[in-house]
Amino acid sequence: MTSEHLLRLRARMKKYKIDLYIVFLSDDHNSEYVGEHFKEAAYLSGFTGSNATLVIRREEAGLWTDGRYFVQAKRQIEGSGFTLFEMGQEDVPTVEEYVKEHLKKGMTLGYDGRHITLKAHRAYEAIAKKNHAKLSITRNLVDDIWKERPPLPKRPLWILTDEYAGKGVDEKLACVREKMEKAHADAHLLTSLYDIAWLLNLRGDDISHVPVFMSFLYIEKKKVTLYVEKGAIGKAVKSYLKAHHITLKPYEAVYRDAAKIGRMRLLIDSTIVNAALVGTLSNKTTLVEKKNPTERMKCKKNATEQKNTRLAHIKDGVAVTKFIYYIKTNIGKKEMTEYSAARYLQRLRKKQPHYLDDSFDTISAYGANAAMMHYTATEESHAVLEDKGFLLVDSGGHYLEGTTDITRTITLGTLTEEERIAYTRVLRAALRLMAAHFPKGTYSQNLDILARGPMWDECLDYRCGTGHGVGHILNVHEGPNGFRAKITDAYPLCELRPGMITTDEPGLYEEDKYGIRIENELLCVADKKTEYGEFYKFENLTVAPIDLDAVEASMLTQYEKETLNAYHKWVFETLKPYLTKKEAVWLEKETRKI
Repeated sequence: MTSEHLLRLRARMKKYKIDLYIVFLSDDHNSEYVGEHFKEAAYLSGFTGSNATLVIRREEAGLWTDGRYFVQAKRQIEGSGFTLFEMGQEDVPTVEEYVKEHLKKGMTLGYDGRHITLKAHRAYEAIAKKNHAKLSITRNLVDDIWKERPPLPKRPLWILTDEYAGKGVDEKLACVREKMEKAHADAHLLTSLYDIAWLLNLRGDDISHVPVFMSFLYIEKKKVTLYVEKGAIGKAVKSYLKAHHITLKPYEAVYRDAAKIGRMRLLIDSTIVNAALVGTLSNKTTLVEKKNPTERMKCKKNATEQKNTRLAHIKDGVAVTKFIYYIKTNIGKKEMTEYSAARYLQRLRKKQPHYLDDSFDTISAYGANAAMMHYTATEESHAVLEDKGFLLVDSGGHYLEGTTDITRTITLGTLTEEERIAYTRVLRAALRLMAAHFPKGTYSQNLDILARGPMWDECLDYRCGTGHGVGHILNVHEGPNGFRAKITDAYPLCELRPGMITTDEPGLYEEDKYGIRIENELLCVADKKTEYGEFYKFENLTVAPIDLDAVEASMLTQYEKETLNAYHKWVFETLKPYLTKKEAVWLEKETRKI
């Protein structure tokens, strides 16, 4: 069985003599999450996860995604004509390997050059050259068939004032220009939506739950040009940009203007800038390829951001703790579903001062549904909660003070021995990383083993990273810092420094059985200096109880017990003033010593 959309795409491929066509789930900015306009993968295959690459041939269509989505993808692409390729699994080719195998001499490989990074494009360019094939990157075949494609978003921008940003736009621009000078660059073309929003202290709403706006930024030594849809610029923002000497131009004009740059040393990040944009540049333009300077600037939160994010996490902790109280005291008494639980949590967050939005779609997953790491319940499709097993809730909020990301696995009633043992393994993993002390110069990847250790000891694992950086009122998944077993473009080797925020979220997932995850945000802070050098540690930002009802205490070491008890003592003392008497009595029991 093949979907009508796939058949129509193949017809376009035949018309334009394209033998292999790749569809990337991306926008012109290599964003992790994209707006509705760019969800071509979902349009063709039905898969709604945030990581997907499609390769369409006349004989076969494949969908590649990572371990977070294997279970979900299997279900969603059934009957679509696509075959699932599980990334990272034994004997499963990468997209590049697959293309290399099937792209024969004289064939043509096609994709939209706006939706692929320069670095990735070069890899396919090399494959086409080696295989004596052609490359076509100027035509978007999905655009040809998607007649009801949503338009590009252009929602109003708003200013994040210095009391929340900590540093003004002029100070940030001066720092970027210093780094440009060190790189011997005359200009810098910045295409990351997160970095542009952070640098200009502006926020938008062009991607669901990600407060960014569709834009490009061109920085010269004495001039800055912002390419953005004019309909998104109100009077206040227009005056703000004028005051900071930032010129406005239409969003699409960047492609035309890039061709006029001429003889210039241009700083770009080849892992983010799209191939089509670079393709418009004159051969007189010299590329200076480095990471965007703003990436390292924004991942290290300034003093104001740190102070504010602590406040944001207290607010969020109040909402989450009240939510857990509601679930645990009403399970078996009131009818609750995954969907109604998620909506109740959202209402609690909305009651907190300066709440802006959820930081991503809440994952409220009961029982076997939690084995799908990024499962989303809907009003039409959801499970009813029962007084047995686990409810996994991964959620977060954007507040004027900062962004939160928290996961709690909540015991609803009777558990199996397997569930209790699995839960305790996840807890041990989270506690080990939470309690880490490490010397200056340690890479974030070095610490991944602390969390995976209790899993690897039993020849178990989870198919995702252990943690990621968190943006400040930006994308909830922010690089370059992240606890991971493997190095990627999004998470390269990164030295942990004070001011970096990284999540600690190990888990265990058994298909058709359960999913367990515990997640806290950790702030890297200075610890002490000894004869062996300067040491750092983590400060917990997340303030909410970790469920003790599923813990097999005999499995915990004494140090793990002490870590958990100290955390829970802090949680109770911090949250008690914001709770009702009944809630406080309940929380005291929930944070008891073990």
